[in-house]
Amino acid sequence: MTPLNTSPDPIRKSTTRSNFTDTQIIALSGALAGFIAGVSVCPLDVAKTRLQAQGLSSNKKYHGITGTLNTILKDEGVKGLYRGIVPIIMGYFPTWMIYFTVYEKAKLYYPKIFQNQFGHNNHNEFFVHSLSAFTAGSVSTSITNPIWVVKTRLMLQTGDESLEKNYYKNTIDAFKKMYKNEGFLVFYSGLIPSLFGLFHVAIHFPVYEKLKKFLKCDNFKSQTNDELQTHSNNLIRLITASSLSKMCASTLTYPHEILRTRMQISSFNKNKSIKTGLINTILNIYKKEGLIGFYQGFTTNLARTVPASAVTLVSFEYISRYLTTALK
Repeated sequence: MTPLNTSPDPIRKSTTRSNFTDTQIIALSGALAGFIAGVSVCPLDVAKTRLQAQGLSSNKKYHGITGTLNTILKDEGVKGLYRGIVPIIMGYFPTWMIYFTVYEKAKLYYPKIFQNQFGHNNHNEFFVHSLSAFTAGSVSTSITNPIWVVKTRLMLQTGDESLEKNYYKNTIDAFKKMYKNEGFLVFYSGLIPSLFGLFHVAIHFPVYEKLKKFLKCDNFKSQTNDELQTHSNNLIRLITASSLSKMCASTLTYPHEILRTRMQISSFNKNKSIKTGLINTILNIYKKEGLIGFYQGFTTNLARTVPASAVTLVSFEYISRYLTTALK
Protein backbone atom coordinates (compact mmCIF):
# COMPACT_ATOMS: atom_id res chain seq x y z
CA MET A 1 0.00 0.00 0.00
CA THR A 2 1.17 3.51 -0.74
CA PRO A 3 -0.87 6.07 1.25
CA LEU A 4 -1.56 9.35 -0.52
CA ASN A 5 -0.02 7.90 -3.66
CA THR A 6 -1.17 9.39 -6.94
CA SER A 7 -1.05 6.18 -8.92
CA PRO A 8 -4.53 4.65 -9.38
CA ASP A 9 -3.64 1.10 -8.31
CA PRO A 10 -6.62 -0.92 -7.10
CA ILE A 11 -7.03 -1.41 -3.37
CA ARG A 12 -6.15 -4.98 -2.65
CA LYS A 13 -6.41 -7.40 0.23
CA SER A 14 -3.08 -7.44 2.05
CA THR A 15 -1.56 -10.80 2.76
CA THR A 16 -0.66 -9.85 6.32
CA ARG A 17 -0.22 -12.06 9.32
CA SER A 18 -3.20 -10.34 10.94
CA ASN A 19 -5.27 -10.28 7.75
CA PHE A 20 -5.38 -6.48 7.75
CA THR A 21 -6.59 -4.92 4.51
CA ASP A 22 -4.93 -1.85 3.10
CA THR A 23 -8.14 0.07 3.79
CA GLN A 24 -8.02 -0.91 7.46
CA ILE A 25 -4.40 0.20 7.72
CA ILE A 26 -5.29 3.54 6.12
CA ALA A 27 -8.19 3.98 8.57
CA LEU A 28 -6.06 3.16 11.61
CA SER A 29 -3.22 5.39 10.43
CA GLY A 30 -5.60 8.29 9.87
CA ALA A 31 -7.18 7.85 13.30
CA LEU A 32 -3.83 7.77 15.11
CA ALA A 33 -2.46 10.72 13.13
CA GLY A 34 -5.55 12.81 13.88
CA PHE A 35 -5.41 11.92 17.56
CA ILE A 36 -1.75 12.96 17.84
CA ALA A 37 -2.44 16.26 16.08
CA GLY A 38 -5.57 17.01 18.10
CA VAL A 39 -3.91 16.56 21.47
CA SER A 40 -0.78 18.44 20.38
CA VAL A 41 -2.55 21.64 19.36
CA CYS A 42 -5.54 21.65 21.72
CA PRO A 43 -4.43 24.84 23.58
CA LEU A 44 -4.14 26.72 20.29
CA ASP A 45 -7.55 25.39 19.25
CA VAL A 46 -9.07 26.78 22.45
CA ALA A 47 -7.39 30.15 21.85
CA LYS A 48 -8.58 30.28 18.26
CA THR A 49 -12.16 29.46 19.25
CA ARG A 50 -12.22 32.17 21.93
CA LEU A 51 -10.90 34.78 19.49
CA GLN A 52 -13.37 33.78 16.78
CA ALA A 53 -16.32 33.96 19.15
CA GLN A 54 -15.62 37.35 20.75
CA GLY A 55 -15.58 39.32 17.49
CA LEU A 56 -14.72 43.01 17.71
CA SER A 57 -16.62 43.86 20.90
CA SER A 58 -15.45 46.92 22.82
CA ASN A 59 -14.69 44.86 25.93
CA LYS A 60 -12.44 42.29 24.31
CA LYS A 61 -10.94 39.87 26.78
CA TYR A 62 -8.57 38.05 24.46
CA HIS A 63 -5.79 39.64 22.39
CA GLY A 64 -3.62 37.64 20.01
CA ILE A 65 -2.18 34.18 20.43
CA THR A 66 0.15 34.77 23.36
CA GLY A 67 -2.27 37.11 25.13
CA THR A 68 -5.17 34.68 24.81
CA LEU A 69 -3.14 31.72 26.04
CA ASN A 70 -1.81 33.75 28.99
CA THR A 71 -5.30 34.98 29.90
CA ILE A 72 -6.74 31.47 29.82
CA LEU A 73 -3.83 30.10 31.83
CA LYS A 74 -4.16 32.90 34.43
CA ASP A 75 -7.94 32.65 34.81
CA GLU A 76 -8.50 28.93 34.37
CA GLY A 77 -5.17 27.22 34.80
CA VAL A 78 -3.74 24.49 32.60
CA LYS A 79 -7.15 22.80 32.56
CA GLY A 80 -8.54 25.77 30.65
CA LEU A 81 -6.07 25.18 27.82
CA TYR A 82 -7.48 21.70 27.34
CA ARG A 83 -11.19 22.43 27.43
CA GLY A 84 -12.86 20.29 24.80
CA ILE A 85 -10.04 17.72 24.77
CA VAL A 86 -12.49 14.81 25.18
CA PRO A 87 -14.60 15.70 22.10
CA ILE A 88 -11.36 16.41 20.26
CA ILE A 89 -10.24 12.85 20.98
CA MET A 90 -13.73 11.57 20.16
CA GLY A 91 -13.81 13.67 17.00
CA TYR A 92 -10.37 13.31 15.47
CA PHE A 93 -10.37 9.52 15.60
CA PRO A 94 -13.47 9.05 13.40
CA THR A 95 -12.94 12.24 11.36
CA TRP A 96 -9.50 11.32 10.02
CA MET A 97 -10.25 7.61 9.92
CA ILE A 98 -13.25 8.30 7.68
CA TYR A 99 -11.49 11.05 5.75
CA PHE A 100 -8.35 9.18 4.75
CA THR A 101 -10.29 5.99 3.97
CA VAL A 102 -12.75 7.75 1.66
CA TYR A 103 -10.02 9.95 0.15
CA GLU A 104 -7.79 7.03 -0.80
CA LYS A 105 -10.69 5.05 -2.26
CA ALA A 106 -12.04 8.06 -4.14
CA LYS A 107 -8.64 8.67 -5.76
CA LEU A 108 -8.90 5.21 -7.25
CA TYR A 109 -12.61 5.33 -7.99
CA TYR A 110 -12.95 8.62 -9.89
CA PRO A 111 -10.36 7.82 -12.60
CA LYS A 112 -12.35 4.65 -13.37
CA ILE A 113 -15.51 6.73 -13.75
CA PHE A 114 -13.76 9.11 -16.11
CA GLN A 115 -12.39 6.19 -18.10
CA ASN A 116 -15.84 4.61 -18.41
CA GLN A 117 -17.45 7.90 -19.36
CA PHE A 118 -14.81 9.25 -21.73
CA GLY A 119 -12.94 6.10 -22.72
CA HIS A 120 -9.45 7.30 -21.77
CA ASN A 121 -7.21 7.80 -18.75
CA ASN A 122 -6.21 11.36 -19.54
CA HIS A 123 -7.94 12.79 -16.49
CA ASN A 124 -6.69 15.89 -14.70
CA GLU A 125 -4.82 14.70 -11.61
CA PHE A 126 -5.42 17.91 -9.65
CA PHE A 127 -9.15 17.70 -10.39
CA VAL A 128 -9.30 14.05 -9.26
CA HIS A 129 -7.56 14.91 -6.00
CA SER A 130 -9.86 17.91 -5.44
CA LEU A 131 -12.96 15.84 -6.07
CA SER A 132 -11.66 13.07 -3.82
CA ALA A 133 -10.88 15.51 -1.01
CA PHE A 134 -14.30 17.14 -1.40
CA THR A 135 -16.02 13.75 -1.21
CA ALA A 136 -14.02 12.63 1.82
CA GLY A 137 -14.64 15.92 3.59
CA SER A 138 -18.38 15.77 2.92
CA VAL A 139 -18.70 12.32 4.47
CA SER A 140 -16.49 12.94 7.52
CA THR A 141 -17.95 16.39 8.24
CA SER A 142 -21.56 15.27 8.06
CA ILE A 143 -20.97 12.32 10.37
CA THR A 144 -18.87 14.08 13.01
CA ASN A 145 -20.48 17.56 13.10
CA PRO A 146 -22.25 16.94 16.47
CA ILE A 147 -18.90 16.26 18.14
CA TRP A 148 -17.42 19.53 16.90
CA VAL A 149 -20.45 21.54 18.05
CA VAL A 150 -19.99 20.14 21.57
CA LYS A 151 -16.25 20.80 21.37
CA THR A 152 -16.86 24.45 20.50
CA ARG A 153 -19.30 24.90 23.38
CA LEU A 154 -16.88 23.36 25.88
CA MET A 155 -13.96 25.43 24.67
CA LEU A 156 -15.91 28.66 25.19
CA GLN A 157 -16.59 27.95 28.84
CA THR A 158 -14.52 29.99 31.26
CA GLY A 159 -14.85 27.69 34.25
CA ASP A 160 -17.37 29.83 36.16
CA GLU A 161 -20.75 28.09 36.38
CA SER A 162 -22.50 31.32 37.36
CA LEU A 163 -21.72 32.97 34.03
CA GLU A 164 -23.81 30.69 31.86
CA LYS A 165 -27.09 28.91 32.51
CA ASN A 166 -26.07 26.13 30.12
CA TYR A 167 -22.85 25.35 31.92
CA TYR A 168 -21.57 21.93 30.89
CA LYS A 169 -19.81 19.77 33.45
CA ASN A 170 -18.31 17.43 30.85
CA THR A 171 -18.80 16.10 27.34
CA ILE A 172 -21.67 13.75 28.17
CA ASP A 173 -23.40 16.48 30.19
CA ALA A 174 -23.04 18.83 27.22
CA PHE A 175 -24.67 16.33 24.86
CA LYS A 176 -27.55 15.80 27.31
CA LYS A 177 -28.20 19.48 28.08
CA MET A 178 -27.93 20.56 24.46
CA TYR A 179 -30.39 17.88 23.36
CA LYS A 180 -32.79 18.67 26.21
CA ASN A 181 -32.70 22.47 25.89
CA GLU A 182 -32.19 22.93 22.15
CA GLY A 183 -33.24 19.74 20.40
CA PHE A 184 -31.46 17.36 18.03
CA LEU A 185 -30.88 19.93 15.29
CA VAL A 186 -28.51 21.91 17.51
CA PHE A 187 -25.89 19.25 16.83
CA TYR A 188 -25.95 20.26 13.17
CA SER A 189 -25.69 23.99 13.73
CA GLY A 190 -22.88 25.36 11.62
CA LEU A 191 -23.04 22.40 9.25
CA ILE A 192 -23.67 24.55 6.16
CA PRO A 193 -20.59 26.77 6.66
CA SER A 194 -18.69 23.59 7.53
CA LEU A 195 -19.67 22.17 4.16
CA PHE A 196 -18.55 25.42 2.55
CA GLY A 197 -15.25 24.64 4.23
CA LEU A 198 -14.92 21.60 2.00
CA PHE A 199 -13.41 23.96 -0.53
CA HIS A 200 -10.58 24.13 2.00
CA VAL A 201 -9.70 20.44 1.67
CA ALA A 202 -10.39 20.61 -2.06
CA ILE A 203 -7.48 23.07 -2.19
CA HIS A 204 -5.33 21.70 0.64
CA PHE A 205 -4.87 18.07 -0.41
CA PRO A 206 -4.34 18.58 -4.17
CA VAL A 207 -1.77 21.31 -3.43
CA TYR A 208 -0.16 18.96 -0.91
CA GLU A 209 0.05 16.21 -3.54
CA LYS A 210 1.60 18.64 -6.03
CA LEU A 211 4.13 19.92 -3.50
CA LYS A 212 5.09 16.37 -2.54
CA LYS A 213 5.94 15.69 -6.17
CA PHE A 214 7.72 19.03 -6.60
CA LEU A 215 9.78 18.49 -3.43
CA LYS A 216 10.36 14.82 -4.35
CA CYS A 217 8.73 13.52 -1.20
CA ASP A 218 7.77 10.36 -3.08
CA ASN A 219 11.33 9.15 -2.43
CA PHE A 220 9.98 8.54 1.05
CA LYS A 221 7.97 5.61 -0.28
CA SER A 222 10.92 3.72 -1.73
CA GLN A 223 13.26 3.84 1.25
CA THR A 224 13.64 1.25 3.97
CA ASN A 225 13.14 2.21 7.60
CA ASP A 226 16.93 2.26 8.17
CA GLU A 227 17.43 4.54 5.18
CA LEU A 228 14.69 6.86 6.40
CA GLN A 229 16.51 7.38 9.68
CA THR A 230 19.56 8.68 7.83
CA HIS A 231 17.58 10.96 5.52
CA SER A 232 15.95 13.58 7.75
CA ASN A 233 15.47 15.80 4.71
CA ASN A 234 12.50 13.60 3.81
CA LEU A 235 10.81 14.72 7.01
CA ILE A 236 11.65 18.35 6.30
CA ARG A 237 10.20 18.10 2.78
CA LEU A 238 6.99 16.51 4.06
CA ILE A 239 6.60 19.19 6.73
CA THR A 240 7.21 21.90 4.12
CA ALA A 241 4.65 20.42 1.71
CA SER A 242 1.97 20.05 4.39
CA SER A 243 2.60 23.50 5.90
CA LEU A 244 2.59 25.46 2.63
CA SER A 245 -0.50 23.68 1.33
CA LYS A 246 -2.33 24.34 4.61
CA MET A 247 -1.42 28.02 4.61
CA CYS A 248 -2.68 28.39 1.05
CA ALA A 249 -6.01 26.68 1.76
CA SER A 250 -6.54 28.48 5.10
CA THR A 251 -5.98 31.93 3.63
CA LEU A 252 -8.54 31.37 0.90
CA THR A 253 -11.26 29.69 2.95
CA TYR A 254 -10.94 31.01 6.53
CA PRO A 255 -14.22 33.05 6.64
CA HIS A 256 -16.29 29.86 6.75
CA GLU A 257 -14.72 29.04 10.13
CA ILE A 258 -15.92 32.34 11.58
CA LEU A 259 -19.44 31.65 10.31
CA ARG A 260 -19.39 28.11 11.68
CA THR A 261 -18.24 29.19 15.14
CA ARG A 262 -20.75 32.05 15.40
CA MET A 263 -23.61 29.77 14.33
CA GLN A 264 -22.57 27.00 16.72
CA ILE A 265 -22.78 29.38 19.70
CA SER A 266 -25.82 31.34 18.47
CA SER A 267 -28.13 29.88 21.14
CA PHE A 268 -25.98 31.62 23.80
CA ASN A 269 -27.02 34.97 22.36
CA LYS A 270 -29.24 36.68 24.93
CA ASN A 271 -30.50 39.24 22.40
CA LYS A 272 -33.28 37.26 20.75
CA SER A 273 -33.92 40.07 18.27
CA ILE A 274 -30.70 39.15 16.46
CA LYS A 275 -31.39 36.63 13.71
CA THR A 276 -28.86 33.84 13.53
CA GLY A 277 -29.27 32.12 10.15
CA LEU A 278 -26.38 31.87 7.71
CA ILE A 279 -27.25 34.98 5.66
CA ASN A 280 -28.09 37.02 8.75
CA THR A 281 -24.85 35.93 10.42
CA ILE A 282 -22.88 37.09 7.37
CA LEU A 283 -24.70 40.44 7.33
CA ASN A 284 -24.31 40.95 11.08
CA ILE A 285 -20.57 40.31 10.96
CA TYR A 286 -20.07 42.60 7.95
CA LYS A 287 -22.23 45.38 9.42
CA LYS A 288 -20.63 45.39 12.87
CA GLU A 289 -17.08 44.30 12.14
CA GLY A 290 -16.45 44.86 8.44
CA LEU A 291 -14.46 42.50 6.24
CA ILE A 292 -11.86 42.07 8.97
CA GLY A 293 -14.53 40.38 11.05
CA PHE A 294 -14.33 37.36 8.77
CA TYR A 295 -10.65 36.97 9.65
CA GLN A 296 -10.84 37.26 13.43
CA GLY A 297 -8.32 34.88 14.99
CA PHE A 298 -6.71 34.16 11.62
CA THR A 299 -3.13 34.42 12.92
CA THR A 300 -3.97 32.12 15.80
CA ASN A 301 -5.67 29.80 13.34
CA LEU A 302 -2.52 29.56 11.24
CA ALA A 303 -0.44 28.98 14.36
CA ARG A 304 -2.76 26.09 15.16
CA THR A 305 -3.66 24.57 11.80
CA VAL A 306 -0.24 24.67 10.14
CA PRO A 307 1.50 22.56 12.81
CA ALA A 308 -1.66 20.44 13.16
CA SER A 309 -1.60 19.74 9.44
CA ALA A 310 2.10 18.93 9.50
CA VAL A 311 1.67 16.57 12.46
CA THR A 312 -1.39 14.89 10.91
CA LEU A 313 -0.04 14.35 7.41
CA VAL A 314 3.52 13.47 8.39
CA SER A 315 2.26 11.14 11.14
CA PHE A 316 -0.09 9.51 8.64
CA GLU A 317 2.74 8.92 6.18
CA TYR A 318 5.03 7.40 8.80
CA ILE A 319 2.39 5.42 10.70
CA SER A 320 0.84 3.92 7.58
CA ARG A 321 4.26 3.00 6.24
CA TYR A 322 5.27 1.44 9.56
CA LEU A 323 2.03 -0.55 9.88
CA THR A 324 2.27 -1.77 6.28
CA THR A 325 5.84 -2.93 6.85
CA ALA A 326 5.15 -4.42 10.28
CA LEU A 327 2.01 -6.29 9.33
CA LYS A 328 3.29 -7.80 6.12
